[in-house]
Amino acid sequence: MSIGFRAFTEFERPNSEIVKELGKIPSSNIGDCVRRMYCMFGGIRPFNKKSLCGVAFTVKVPSGDNLVAQMALDYAKEGDIIVIDGAGYSDRALVGGMMLTYAESRKLGGFIVNGAVRDVDDIKVSSLPVFALSATPLGPYREGPGEMNVPVVCGGQVVMPGDIVVGDSDGVVVIPRRDAEKVLELARENLAHEKEEMNEIKKSSHFTEIHKQIFVEDFKSHGGDLIAESF
Repeated sequence: MSIGFRAFTEFERPNSEIVKELGKIPSSNIGDCVRRMYCMFGGIRPFNKKSLCGVAFTVKVPSGDNLVAQMALDYAKEGDIIVIDGAGYSDRALVGGMMLTYAESRKLGGFIVNGAVRDVDDIKVSSLPVFALSATPLGPYREGPGEMNVPVVCGGQVVMPGDIVVGDSDGVVVIPRRDAEKVLELARENLAHEKEEMNEIKKSSHFTEIHKQIFVEDFKSHGGDLIAESF
């Protein structure tokens, strides 16, 4: 086995109904339910206005080379999200319009790229969501090495093949496959509670007093001093 230049074609997948239901919940609510520990950061952002939810099909490539990422398009299943760890390299694009068109024809679920993309005009009109760090006109090499369906890092988060990724205008959150059912339960509760609170804000004339009480007490409990005089 050639470590660093290998492709695993199979992995354990989560329940498809759980994946579908998680796609109905905003990434921020899910992020709250995992103690804000599994949200991607470091500049991973949407390049079109498409929300994303699916099973992570992971790819690890060296800077500026997309040979294994191209190969992944033929092995990923319908709805899979291709998560490419390109080491955050932004000088060469790993995904462009041609790959996007082929991914659409195979009914894949989108891309998350820890690196650059190109053909932004094509991305904007694509049916597939694309998240990445940056854009450049410079294309990739296709020589390898690389690995498929191994642990990767994207946006500061470890992503395992079979994890669930949810992305929207706020960004991307990773749900470990083994925790997906519990996260769904918590996220539903979180979203319902948030909606109730928003309704209270809109209709309650006393919410200002309640809000002030909550956060002043929190401020004091952390050692803050509330001083009734000017600085």
